[in-house]
Amino acid sequence: MSLDEFRSLLSPAGQEALRAAVALTPREEDYLRYFQELSRSFAPDLARAALEIAIQRRAAATKFPFADRLFFSREALEQASSWEVAVYRSGRLSGVNRILDLGCSAGGDTLALAGAAPVVGVDIDPLRLAMADANLRALGREEHARLICSDLRQPLPLQRLDRTAIFFDPARRAAGHRLRSVDSYQPPLEIVRMWLENYPAIAVKVSPGVELAQLEGYDAEVEFISLNGELKEAALWFGPLKTAHRRATLLPAGHTLTGVSPALPTREPGAYIYEPDPAVLRAGLVAVLGEQIGAAQLDPDIAYLTADHLVSTPFARVWKVEGWLPFSVKRLRSYLRERNIGRVTVKKRGSPLQPEALIHDLRLQGDEERVVFLTHLNGRPISVIARTR
Repeated sequence: MSLDEFRSLLSPAGQEALRAAVALTPREEDYLRYFQELSRSFAPDLARAALEIAIQRRAAATKFPFADRLFFSREALEQASSWEVAVYRSGRLSGVNRILDLGCSAGGDTLALAGAAPVVGVDIDPLRLAMADANLRALGREEHARLICSDLRQPLPLQRLDRTAIFFDPARRAAGHRLRSVDSYQPPLEIVRMWLENYPAIAVKVSPGVELAQLEGYDAEVEFISLNGELKEAALWFGPLKTAHRRATLLPAGHTLTGVSPALPTREPGAYIYEPDPAVLRAGLVAVLGEQIGAAQLDPDIAYLTADHLVSTPFARVWKVEGWLPFSVKRLRSYLRERNIGRVTVKKRGSPLQPEALIHDLRLQGDEERVVFLTHLNGRPISVIARTR
């Protein structure tokens, strides 16, 4: 979509075309059919632009509660944060006089940041800036943000202002592919070193799959954020925004975990088995959680925790252990059949087996249902059979 085509969508005729496109509830895979239908009533360029926005609005509904009013390109939406995550991050930036949203794209984060402080959004793409402007107006936040088209690799076109924070969202996709290295981001993460000279309070959105070794040269808190049990993002917090070394945060409740990992003991499975939230895993805080709930690990290299007592925690799911045995398909099958267990959910850490293949090989029949954990006990493969509490 060109900038002119997008602007045409904001006209009365464009809004009519957009309403018609949205009413079709289109999906990407049926694009051609819907385009042909819209082209009977609207000019092809207008029909195409309306359909692209309608498709992205439908996809955006999983991220934004007000997606039906927003404008995104596909790549901009793919990189946009879920609204709950964006609001949480903006809360960590509250109390400053101004926020520079660098790499603001279509403004998904700008909308949230504008609720914390006046925002200046900067991006190199005029089309995405036009979308950001339309999105701010759609939510009535245009008075709280100013948008600038500029290349972030050049000196920032802004006067210094005390108590200014930067939120930096580098492009982590190119030609439809994820960029794995922070040195490949556009601009690369390295650029924050230049900004830190004048703006010590910097937050950076990075991929949740970032290799931690790539961050070793940066003096920043590394935070991993999950939403409803799914790992969503990682963020770096520099200067006065840094309050820990590693942090795991669970949304929507906002539970957060930090600490220095102790040396946890290992032991055989106890009465309960805990599976830490993925944010806890990525933050390397499994041992911190284990110490907090009085649990041990089954294996020093595997992130299952076990204990003889139950401690309720938001940072892990927990199951009641019924039994365990050294791993053998034959022995596991016999154990399950003897107890009339015909349905199993297989979870694994450290096992090369595929859950679907194991379930097929077990050939179970019965009325009961259990969870089978394939893991290690001090390097030896075991099966743990458990049930939901």
